[in-house]
Amino acid sequence: MKAAVKKRTVPRRLGAMVLAGCTLWAVALTAGSDTVVSAVTALRQGASAPLSALQWELGDFGPEDGLSAAAVLTLSESPLLLSARQSVAKLLSTETPEKPQDPVEQIPVEETPMDTAPLPTEEIPENGITAKTLVPTTQEGYTVSGKVYISNSTDHKLSIQDLTASFDAGLTDEEPQVLIIHTHGSEAYTPAPGENVDYCGNRRCLETRYNVVGVGDVMAQTFGELGISVLHDRTLYDYPSYSGSYDRSLKAIESYLAQYPSIHFILDVHRDAIEDTEGNEYKVISPVEGVGNIAQISMVVGSDGSGLVHPKWMENLKLATALQQTISQRYPTLMRPILLRNSRYNQHATTGSLLLEMGAAGNSPEEAALAGELFAREMGEYLLAKSK
Repeated sequence: MKAAVKKRTVPRRLGAMVLAGCTLWAVALTAGSDTVVSAVTALRQGASAPLSALQWELGDFGPEDGLSAAAVLTLSESPLLLSARQSVAKLLSTETPEKPQDPVEQIPVEETPMDTAPLPTEEIPENGITAKTLVPTTQEGYTVSGKVYISNSTDHKLSIQDLTASFDAGLTDEEPQVLIIHTHGSEAYTPAPGENVDYCGNRRCLETRYNVVGVGDVMAQTFGELGISVLHDRTLYDYPSYSGSYDRSLKAIESYLAQYPSIHFILDVHRDAIEDTEGNEYKVISPVEGVGNIAQISMVVGSDGSGLVHPKWMENLKLATALQQTISQRYPTLMRPILLRNSRYNQHATTGSLLLEMGAAGNSPEEAALAGELFAREMGEYLLAKSK
């Protein structure tokens, strides 16, 4: 008999607690009401709060940009994504693509590709290649300093203090100041349909308007417009033989440095080659309002990880970090993570040396040229301001 009483007592207590909670909730909502009408209105408005909270929890409620709570929380973990929230909101409304394979001739980079609709522009012809914007979605696996993400494949431990310290290289009044070279000069891009390209290999050609040498031309012109003297070596060191390209370009670099000791910055301009898991080529772009789609850029920094002498590799990494921090402030999705590699890439020849991947084989020559122009302008203005 006592057991039966206890079973009936539990539901009664729960009911009493629910009624008490509802009473307290109603009192709280109507505390500032001085009429029955205002009290009812307060109750009606307050009744939507639990539903809104439930919708938020389920991911069905969000700000005007349509991002769910999960998406907002993900964006908040990445400075690059958070600064490009509006673009991400548009991109996330499309079907999520598959994660691509590791870039050709690149180390694995934890970047998530997002389908990107080309921005309408009369200046950049569309080549029909699928466009994606690669951005880090987590800090895991990276060394992160501000807006800079570094993918480190070496055994070196990186500290924020070292990365943000001042670098050695700087502009002087002597000329030339910058050397642009192309170890793999025949690396080509994909023009718009209807343009016939005479390829001399896998996405390689000798016509400079279609390969990375053309990008170097634009960069040299941009530096020159800023008053920075540039020496542009347009030699194709990878043709006719790809093997030994770095040996040949190193001899040229050493010759230039001996003849022009005023050179303090060397930019070896390349392009990437990226495919998805099914072998489909795609291009990497950064939508820039008022300009269009610009090829994304990645900086590759060599080290002494291979066992070869390269004592000042950190100077180049500090330069890359400073440039990326500056550029990412204005163009959040333009720069892909910096790659720190074991190989030297001839960067031991002098401090101020960087290898630049200007877009990928799937990008159009115009998209890559815009990337070269923008990078040269940002780098030039940064160095000029630093030299004052």
